[in-house]
Amino acid sequence: MPTFRSRLIPCVLTVLLLANSAWPWGNEGHMMINRVAAEKLPADVPAFLRNAAEQLAYLGPEPDRWREKSELALKLSQEPDHFLDMELVEGMTLPADRYSYYRVLEAKRQQTPGQPESLLPEKVGLQPYITMEVFGRLVVAFREYRHALRDHTNPEFAERNAIFYAGWLGHYVADGANPLHTTVNYNGWTGANPNGYTTEHTIHWKMEGNFIAANQKEIKFSDLVPAAARKLDNPFQDYLAYLHKSHGYVEQVYQIEKAGGFEGAGTAESRQFIDQRMAFGAQMLRDLWYTAWLDSAVDPPPYVPAKPAAASTEAPKAVPTNPPAPNMRTAPKLGEPTPQPGG
Repeated sequence: MPTFRSRLIPCVLTVLLLANSAWPWGNEGHMMINRVAAEKLPADVPAFLRNAAEQLAYLGPEPDRWREKSELALKLSQEPDHFLDMELVEGMTLPADRYSYYRVLEAKRQQTPGQPESLLPEKVGLQPYITMEVFGRLVVAFREYRHALRDHTNPEFAERNAIFYAGWLGHYVADGANPLHTTVNYNGWTGANPNGYTTEHTIHWKMEGNFIAANQKEIKFSDLVPAAARKLDNPFQDYLAYLHKSHGYVEQVYQIEKAGGFEGAGTAESRQFIDQRMAFGAQMLRDLWYTAWLDSAVDPPPYVPAKPAAASTEAPKAVPTNPPAPNMRTAPKLGEPTPQPGG
């Protein structure tokens, strides 16, 4: 019969494993950002999305649920979606689609002495690309919802898709609000370090995991999100600007950590910093959802199949009824002299 201690040990190990799973913003942070974004949606967004705050909150950590080694192919396929090391693309004009990005990044790698692996797409990160791809899926789901209403059919399936895509989108937008998802210094300072910032691989989870979980009741950032939603004129460029702004706070993260700001209840500065970063994420997410809804009102142009090539007016060449036999090398008939080479 198993003893109390033998039952307790697996439970303790499970808790320790969960505590050490370095999930961005932790479950709590992702859920809070998605929930606040939902609460800040304007009235002209469909009620099915505005009333889905709890489901949207649940979906906030969804891509982190895909990062377990037990589903290795899934884990590896989407690891680069969570970050963009902006130092490595500094001065580059990033194209709007991932495959063009692969090409310009590879061109830079080939021009860099040693062709470093640090310039491979999976090392630099794909954050803005997965974000825009999920945003596009949300636009399509909203459009299908509009079509269902127009055609007097059941919109339920389109509603479900839209809620899922909106929640999924929230994960990456929240990641982008965290400065440590925009830098090579994502988990310990690298390179020259005149200010003596930590080089231990603990700062990332200390800030977005342990600190958030320990202080979630004190984190209140909803009032920092502007009430008015904004339509983004160019979602990709606006999102890149968002990442650039987030990147500007990387050193402040290290300064706060050095001062002990992410220990326990933290400091006034660290709590304000977290509130501001999370409000920044909720605002961008709300505005992306709103933009997707407005963009969905425009149907893409109808598909027009390519015209077949014009038929040639030239009369076809006549085929002779008795064409000459081809000049083939054949064996000589019996009794004929064998041809000599060159003869």
